[in-house]
Amino acid sequence: MQKIEFGNRRLVGQKNAREQIERILNSNRASHSYLFTGPGGVGKTAFTLAFAEYLNGVNNLTELGSHARSRKKNWLNHPDIHVFIPLPTTVTSNKNKISREMSERLSLLAEDPYEVVDFKLRPVLSEESSSKNRQAFYPIDYFHSEIRPTFSLKPNEGDFTIVIITGIETMKKEAANAFLKLLEEPPEQVIFLLTASGTDQLLPTIVSRCQHIKLAPLSSDVISDALQRYDGMSKSDADYLARISDGNYALTRFYDLKLLQELRTDIIRFLRISYVQDADEVLTLVQDWHSKLNTENQIALCNSLEMILRDIMIYKETNDRKLVTNIDQLEVIEKFCESLTEARIPEMIEQLNSLKSLLYQNIQFKLAFTVLSFRFSLLMRGHDPAITDNENWKHLPALTELS
Repeated sequence: MQKIEFGNRRLVGQKNAREQIERILNSNRASHSYLFTGPGGVGKTAFTLAFAEYLNGVNNLTELGSHARSRKKNWLNHPDIHVFIPLPTTVTSNKNKISREMSERLSLLAEDPYEVVDFKLRPVLSEESSSKNRQAFYPIDYFHSEIRPTFSLKPNEGDFTIVIITGIETMKKEAANAFLKLLEEPPEQVIFLLTASGTDQLLPTIVSRCQHIKLAPLSSDVISDALQRYDGMSKSDADYLARISDGNYALTRFYDLKLLQELRTDIIRFLRISYVQDADEVLTLVQDWHSKLNTENQIALCNSLEMILRDIMIYKETNDRKLVTNIDQLEVIEKFCESLTEARIPEMIEQLNSLKSLLYQNIQFKLAFTVLSFRFSLLMRGHDPAITDNENWKHLPALTELS
């Protein structure tokens, strides 16, 4: 009997999740709802698409062989697979806009299941340099007009009507409550595939009614292999990007490799001018980053800075150059360790990660990085930040004076 490896044509990593799904599929007893959780860029949407194709016999992301039952090219062409993404309010108020925005983004997703199509990270498809943030949700009107009607559809070609709802944690309260009622009494032959970054923001009753499949951050080796195999990168470029990927394969492919390599000199400069608190240079450098880096590369900048800080921390503890990732910056790392013996590197990394999480929200990059510079200045001297994390508003007068 033919053994089918789930997602063998395109899915990246996630051995445990794949084995869990294969056990589900081999049992021939599909549940009515599944929840895929995990950090950004690890393949939650890709896994739901592959799962939907398998359930309805589409030979695309998984090599189904004799088990294929559909002639459709992929999930996008299948009449019984429906995919939804959170939309900005400016879109959900207009049915024509909904159709247009969904069509453009789902077409990209059909070409590549790891394509970044959500509005939060990619607000405008035609301007990849755009860093304008567009918050997106599932308001009740969108749920009733677009999503709910699919629940009553009978399978046309496949065995199931499959409804994929990505980013389920962005459902407004009214929509979530309406959806919960459907989960409590699910329609026959309908399967819900949901994705979320975690379960904290979801109604516990929604989580309890789903079979939970967890996806983990991807290792650097897995991401490097995928960048070479699917994105045509050289091993050296793939290895470098994988090291600063933070486990996020999907977003890493949007990084500007040449720009990031050039920025490493700027990152060292940022640490130096933060230490001496040269206000003019800090503002000039941060403004330059703000003007030329989109959201994806802002995240990559943070990851690159974190990688250098971790090199400093590891070298300070071990004095082993073999453990240094940025080996070409070894001289700088050695001088940092010699000169700043009191530097509190772990806390600097914590501050950086806090900032990184804010980049997915509507914040001013240049102001946030200027605040980071203030905090780094004291932490590099072994002191506590002058302003605590729960009093961030106290930075505002200083920022006003600097600007």
